[in-house]
Order: sequence, then structure tokens, then C-alpha cells
Amino acid sequence: MKLNRIKDVLDEKGISQTWLAKQVGKSFSTINSYACNRYQPDLETLLAISKILQVDLKDLITNENERQ
Repeated sequence: MKLNRIKDVLDEKGISQTWLAKQVGKSFSTINSYACNRYQPDLETLLAISKILQVDLKDLITNENERQ
């Protein structure tokens, strides 16, 4: 079950998990766990990721088609 779209958004923007990890201040392993949906970030981290990636918070949770 896919609980977040972090990996999809990174792929869409051509951004690496390594880069995101540095920006968020987390390890690559942690970001990879979020991207692969093994673990979920807390709301504060999810908000930080959305700001760094310059996307709406809800775009990290659902895609536009799922909201209609």
C-alpha cells in the first residue's frame, strides 16, 4: 500500500533521494525508507519535504486523480 508519493514527486522533478536527504537533514537511508513507503515521515518532516520540493503537501500524499 502506497501511503506517500515522495518517490513519484522526486522522479517527476528529477531530484535524487541523496539531495533531498541533505536538504532535510536526514540520512539517505531514512529518506529511502520514506520513498519506498517502509516508514512514514511525521507531519513536520512531510511539511519540510513539501517546502523543499516546492509542492503542495497534499501532492505528497495523493495524486490529482485520487482527489477528484
